Parts: sequence; C-alpha cells; structure tokens
Amino acid sequence: MRGWSLAASVATAMVACLLGGCEQDKPPAPEVRPVKSVVVGQRPAGEPVALTGQVRARTEINLAFRLSGHMIDRLVRVGDQVEPGQVVAHLDDQIQKNTLLQTEALLSAARAQLVEARNTYARQNGLLSKGFASNAQFDQAQQGLESAEAQVASAEAQVKSAEEQLSYTILTADAAGTVIATGAEAGEVVAAGQPVVQIASDGGRDAVFAVSGQIMRALPADPAFSVALTEDMGIVAQGHIREIAPQADPVTRTYTVKVALDNPPEAMQLGSTVSGTTRLDAPKGMEVPSSAIVYGGAASAVWVVDSKELTVSLREVSVARYEPASVILSGGLQPGETIVTAGVQSLHPGQKVRLLGSSS
Repeated sequence: MRGWSLAASVATAMVACLLGGCEQDKPPAPEVRPVKSVVVGQRPAGEPVALTGQVRARTEINLAFRLSGHMIDRLVRVGDQVEPGQVVAHLDDQIQKNTLLQTEALLSAARAQLVEARNTYARQNGLLSKGFASNAQFDQAQQGLESAEAQVASAEAQVKSAEEQLSYTILTADAAGTVIATGAEAGEVVAAGQPVVQIASDGGRDAVFAVSGQIMRALPADPAFSVALTEDMGIVAQGHIREIAPQADPVTRTYTVKVALDNPPEAMQLGSTVSGTTRLDAPKGMEVPSSAIVYGGAASAVWVVDSKELTVSLREVSVARYEPASVILSGGLQPGETIVTAGVQSLHPGQKVRLLGSSS
C-alpha cells in the first residue's frame, strides 16, 4: 500500500509539472487599455451667435465754439429736442463787438481817403490834359488813388472778419436731434473746440456691439442681424452691418461693430440694451476635442477605433482651424467614426482598447 501511495504522489507531481510548463509557454493576453472616445459628426455650415450691445444714434454731433471765451448761458439741457439753426449757447461778445466797431471806423476813414484820392486824380488828369500839370504830379495822384482803394479793400476784409468773429460767439445746432450730453455750464471759460453740447441726430439709429476677433473672422461678408430689446424680446428690428472699426480697442481688444437698424420701433430708445443675433460663416467640417489630436512632425493625426475589433489605428487628418477648446477638421474622417480623446499618447497601432465613455 505504501508503494501504491508513493507512485500516485509521483504521478500527481508529474502531471502538475507538465501543466505548469504548458501555462508558461502560452503567450500572455494582449493588454487592453481603457480610453475615452467620441463619435464624430458633420459640423453645420453656420453657427448662431448672440451679442449684447446698445442703441445709439447713427450720427452724434459735438457742438463747440470756434473761439475761446466766457460762456454766459446754455439754453438746452440733456433730453431737449433741437432744430437746425436753434441757438444753444452764448459767449460774452463784448470784445468782438468792440473789434467790429474799430474795424468799421477804419473802413469809414479808408472810404473818406478814397473819395479824396479820386478827386485828386480827376483834378490832375484834367490839368494834365490842358498842360498845366506834369506827368510826375499825375502819377502821384494815380498812386494815391490805388493806395486808397487797397486800404478800403483791406478795411472791408477786416470788418467781415470781425463780423464772423462776433457770429462765433453764438452756438447753433447744425441738425435736428436730441441733446444727449453737455460739456460745459454757464459761467465757465471754454476753449475753442471744447464740446459744449452733444446731439444725437434724428437721421437713424445703430445697434453698437463689441465683437471679439474670433467672431470677427467668422462673420460672413454681409450678415443679417436680428436685434431685440433685452427687456422685451418681442420688440425686434432687422439690421445689417454699417461700419466695422479698423482696429481693436486697446483695452478690451474687441472691435466696435455698428449695425444699422431698419425701421426701429419707438421702444428702442437711445441707450437701450439690445441683443443681436446672426449666423457665423463657419466652414463645413468636423469638430473634435483638442486632446484628440496627435502631432507627428508637420502632420496631425487621430486614433480611430475599429468598432468591431476594438483596436486603434493612426490616421492623418486635415485641420481647418483651431478654436479655444476644439479643432475643426476639413478632411480625414467620416461622420460616425469613433476616435480616442484621452490617452492618445500611450497607444500604438493595433492595440486593444476599452471605451470608457463616448458621445457624439
């Protein structure tokens, strides 16, 4: 019996050794790497974008005096309606009136001298024809007449200039509109060109927006805007871009875009906050997360997942443009394909993967 037990033990040990050797010779199972993925889809040709802005007059006029002086009154306030030619402010005009009186006196004296010079010329001309005057006397009379005429012309120009200077002490409106700001009060000394009154002309209204450079580059040539009043989205006006600032604001780095409103409703008062909606001229393509892109030299590629075998292969793609959190592809993928979005740096062609999550 002891011999039988020993034989059985040896046989069992031999079988265990053989089985162990077989397991050591068997190749290890391929590593399955967990990855995150996404199903790509076709990107729409145009994306809506909403901007917040303000209603402003199409033309804003700054009224200012042409000369410096003491402003004795301002006849309008913010919110007042003005008409073309309406007086809005006065300067103290005593100096200009005195200057005008002086130039008028000089003109009167010059005209009196002209009369005397003409009489002298006529007398010398008659005497010369009768031989009682020399040519030198006649030439002197003629020169005196020409000098008197020049003095009259100069005095007349000085009077005209003084009259204009006097008229500059009265500030008038150039167009019909609404006073939206004032820059000086009665009693102040104002400088020439200093804005005294700002008028919003009645010629039309704009919706003014601050637009980022990214949106500017995606705007079509002539986009249509739908502008709604923020406090009542049912009040809507249509518009189109009238003006785009040639350079960005140095502080906000945004561009000022003015949208001309077509027949804006009365509720869209100056200064109202509005929301403008338009569609961007985005190129057709597929949008994928930035983390999905693998850079290999000058080319870009993504890992494409075989949905049946659950293996990955590297495929080169064409990039249309880069956005803050995504990349727009113009070629290389087909809608419905699955790509890896996380773990792309640790993959190799043909590797088995396990999808942790996918979306489209």
